Amino acid sequence: MFVLIWSALFVSVKGNIADTGASAWAQQHCYDEGYCINLTGRELTAEAGLCVVIPCSFTTADGFTPKHIVWYKCEASQKFCSDADIIFHSNKNTDKKAQSGFEGRVSRLEPDVSQNNCSIIINDLKESDSGSYRLGVTGELNGRQDRFTFIPRVNVSVKVLNQKPRVMIPTLTEGQQATLTCTAPGLCSGSVPEITWTWRGAGGSESYITGNSVDFKTENLTDATQRHISTLTFNPSAEQHNTTVTCKIHFTGETTTEEASTLKVNYMKDVEVIGVTSVREGNVLNLTCSVESFPPAHIVWKKVPPNTNLQTENTDLHYDTGSATLVSPNVTAENSGQYICMAKHLDKTLTSYVNVTLTWHTKIQDGSVCVLQSEVLTCVCISEGFPLPNIKWLLLENHTQYTLITIVSNHTVNSTVSLTVKNHGNSTVGFLSNTGHVEERENLISVLDF
Repeated sequence: MFVLIWSALFVSVKGNIADTGASAWAQQHCYDEGYCINLTGRELTAEAGLCVVIPCSFTTADGFTPKHIVWYKCEASQKFCSDADIIFHSNKNTDKKAQSGFEGRVSRLEPDVSQNNCSIIINDLKESDSGSYRLGVTGELNGRQDRFTFIPRVNVSVKVLNQKPRVMIPTLTEGQQATLTCTAPGLCSGSVPEITWTWRGAGGSESYITGNSVDFKTENLTDATQRHISTLTFNPSAEQHNTTVTCKIHFTGETTTEEASTLKVNYMKDVEVIGVTSVREGNVLNLTCSVESFPPAHIVWKKVPPNTNLQTENTDLHYDTGSATLVSPNVTAENSGQYICMAKHLDKTLTSYVNVTLTWHTKIQDGSVCVLQSEVLTCVCISEGFPLPNIKWLLLENHTQYTLITIVSNHTVNSTVSLTVKNHGNSTVGFLSNTGHVEERENLISVLDF
């Protein structure tokens, strides 16, 4: 705030405001013989570690030639300030030195005293700098050394630093180089602050950033103002998403300030599908497609090729954000086939294909029968199932000569066996139909007195 005030004053002083009178923003105080001082504000507030500008201009009596300006800091109760109270003297050759605590921290904004500009800037402020400040002018009056001290005081109050650094974070995308910018608060030309960057992961300890490109620069805005900037260049990764980066500013003395920002990194991992893809008829098909990403990806399940009996509008079976679960109860043959999970993230789409197969119990079909003619026994077994059932005739265990014909159509197996039987007692002709998951036994007829 004070830099902006000073900027307005500095321009006006250059325009010789002392000759034009007080403006709406300046307070002019005049005394006998034409000694006048213009002060923008009598009460100034600043923060430790930064700076304060005391805007000031003056005029002197006719015959008085100003040579140097002197600023004092003394108690408000003191009627006069002494040489021990000097904080700045423009005459570097005088034995009247500034207080040691102010050496190198106070400078004037206009080195030419004939311009009647008495504005000063105090850098690297400390809370102990709070107090009252007065201006004095030394010079010659009609050829004789003289000096004049103005009565009005400027009260400066230095508070604890509350301003934070300004951290600029661009859009972060995994694998794409990015640069973070940290600008120190204040626009002072005092000591250069130390700027450091630190990381803090989820639940982790804070650590200084050393393996990335950190740069520092100072921008001169005016003769008396500067901007201090640090940049951090790195390649964001998914592991840095939701981590905290902190920019710390350390000013002269023990004054520090910092600003922490949470990083949001755009990233996308591989698509993952979990669930059983081989489902028995009548059971539930339950598949979940998910992808770890930021921002969350849009997940869509589709059937390939589309099955009109399964589709909803827009041909999507199910969709959600981040994770989508496809559930089909009481599955039938229509549920088998290929499914596709599509994960759309920003301008990128990933796909994963899943083949769903349906299994069901073996079913013995009508037409399975045995016929005995002239000692030739012919048995037919028709079994349906998925996967295709394997038919095993039990009666062949004791025979070596027989004829076996197997015909496969779709999900049906037709097995025909023929063999000669003589003097065969009572027995049962049976077979086993096995799909690999379920085995089913069937007895066709009882053979009596062959």
